[in-house]
Amino acid sequence: MKYGRLVFDIKEFLMIKKYLTMDLTYQDYSHKNILDILNQNMSEAIIFNTDEMPADIVQIYSYVIVRCTSGWQDRFQVVEPYKENVKRNKVSVISSLGASVIGLSEGDSLTFGLPGSRITFEIEKVQRGREKVVLSISDKDIKKMLPRQSRNLLPLNIWL
Repeated sequence: MKYGRLVFDIKEFLMIKKYLTMDLTYQDYSHKNILDILNQNMSEAIIFNTDEMPADIVQIYSYVIVRCTSGWQDRFQVVEPYKENVKRNKVSVISSLGASVIGLSEGDSLTFGLPGSRITFEIEKVQRGREKVVLSISDKDIKKMLPRQSRNLLPLNIWL
C-alpha cells in the first residue's frame, strides 16, 4: 500500500462505518470476511479532512480503472449501496469489490475473488466523481465511530 494504511475522507469514513453497523445481508462467507477486514482496517486508517484528501485515493463516487496481470482492464464507479447498478458499472462501497478497493490508492495491488477464482489486479487510475457524500449522523455516533487517534478532528465542520 502506497500510504501503508487505508486512507479516508472523514465524511466517507463515518458513512462507511454507519453502513457497516447496519444489519446487512451477505452474498456469501467471502463477502462477510471482506467487510470484517474492512472494518478492522478502518480502525487503523488515516483520516483526512475533505479539502486535504489526496486525489489518488479510491473514495465513494470515484471512478476506478483496474488492470489484471493478464492485461484485462475494467472501469467502475464506487457508490453508496442504494445507488448500486452493476449494469452501469456502479459498485456498492459495501459489496465485495467496493469494500476491497475503498481507501486504496493508484498503484496499489490486491487479490480479489473466491478461492479457486482469485485474480490479482492493480489500481491503475482513480478519478474523483462530481457527487459528494452528505452525512446525517449525530455527534454522539460520530464519537463512537472515529478511531481514537482521529477524535481530535471533531471540531471540524464536517456537515458542509
